[in-house]
Amino acid sequence: MWEDASRAVIADSELSRHRERWLLFRRDMGSATPQAMNLTGDPIPGLIRRIAMPASIGFFFNTMFNVVDTFYAGKISTHAQAGLALSFPVFFIILGMGSGISQGATALMSNALGARDRDKAQLYSLQAVSFGFLFSLVLTLAGLTFSPFLFGVLGAKDAYLDIALEYMNMILLGTVFFLFQSILNATLTSQGDTRTFRDVLIGGFVLNLILDPWFLYGGLGVPAMGVKGIALATVVLQFGGGLFMLHRVRKSHLWDSVNFGYLIPRRSIFKDIAMQGFPASLNMVTVALGIFVITWFISRFSTEGVAAYGIATRVEQIALLPTIGLNMATLTLVGQNNGAGRRDRVRETWLTSMRYGLLMMAGAGVLILLFAGPLMEVFTKDEPVIRHGTAYLRIAAITLCSYVILYQTVFMLQGLKRPMYAVWVGLYRQIVGPMIVFYVLAYGMGWGLAGVWWGIFLVTWTGALAILMLSRRMLRSP
Repeated sequence: MWEDASRAVIADSELSRHRERWLLFRRDMGSATPQAMNLTGDPIPGLIRRIAMPASIGFFFNTMFNVVDTFYAGKISTHAQAGLALSFPVFFIILGMGSGISQGATALMSNALGARDRDKAQLYSLQAVSFGFLFSLVLTLAGLTFSPFLFGVLGAKDAYLDIALEYMNMILLGTVFFLFQSILNATLTSQGDTRTFRDVLIGGFVLNLILDPWFLYGGLGVPAMGVKGIALATVVLQFGGGLFMLHRVRKSHLWDSVNFGYLIPRRSIFKDIAMQGFPASLNMVTVALGIFVITWFISRFSTEGVAAYGIATRVEQIALLPTIGLNMATLTLVGQNNGAGRRDRVRETWLTSMRYGLLMMAGAGVLILLFAGPLMEVFTKDEPVIRHGTAYLRIAAITLCSYVILYQTVFMLQGLKRPMYAVWVGLYRQIVGPMIVFYVLAYGMGWGLAGVWWGIFLVTWTGALAILMLSRRMLRSP
């Protein structure tokens, strides 16, 4: 009888352990809510996984959303694919400004929550919504005014220019929805909730598979709109995603008893958001300007090179997706632990996230080296485009780890409310370095397009090593 009782106890114990493991797995893969996590007390590695995994899954579907757009543009023509690639620097400025303001707001809210000041965190959240709305109007007007000039500088004319403007003008009219969604996500991310945005991005990808061909070719009362239809699908889905996120934010811990008077613009809070958000936005804008510089140099050689770069960077983005989740985890955890005065946990977050990212990107780099050609062939049958894109991807494969160092360090600095360091490195990496290095390699040494590809490798690695040394020294100081 005692043996049977002992076996029953052991069996119950084993069942409890399996149940606990299953619950932990579901927790890591599912909801990352403030009730489920103590961001200033729970073990760092587990927190990173629980915040990063939903974010990485979501951004995978976001990148696949863009891949679907590129795929359907290819159904029109190589010029349509090149038009989307040409539009990307301007599009990225919109995304970058929204992302920068979102990062700044996340840093402010995370630090306030870490210091247990919920009212201040709510104030930042609602002021960021007002700030984003007003700023989106400025971006829309500026984009509509200057896009034709920018595309002309990049060599677009006639039908090529018309395609780029068709796509871009529609996107610009939806700027307010892009920023609105980014800022609502900041409120959730600051509390550790990356699940909601994941759900929005997955839903957007699935619906885009339906809307892209529908708006492109027409049907069921909708006229065929070509490349403009691809852009309209993006805007419609941003609007729908924003409404869903607003619903989830209103139910969040931070908006339990929301004070809508906090929406009225306040100069001091707008200044705080600008001081944190604009440097982060400027850093993102330097990325857009860097794409502009790269595209300008490539366009000196061929339209096929521009199309190849646009396709190849989609592949590169897919490889980098896990690091985006790590970025969100680093920003949230560093912000909250900095607000709580836990500098030891700040350093542990940074180093742990970087270690995870380097391991993943080393593996991704090997796969890209092996399958660069077949990956390009998924999107195009144009032989010159495949050749140029394959050459770029093989060099990108050994550049991936440098992005981990850059991004994890930039988001760590953002969480510490020190965003300007990233701006200086960004200006070197995206503008000053490329303009010098690309010219020397592409023209001075006669490498042509290969000079641009190797130039990206050189300036990215030197920028990563520079910000790494700076941050190590900063974290050693009291």
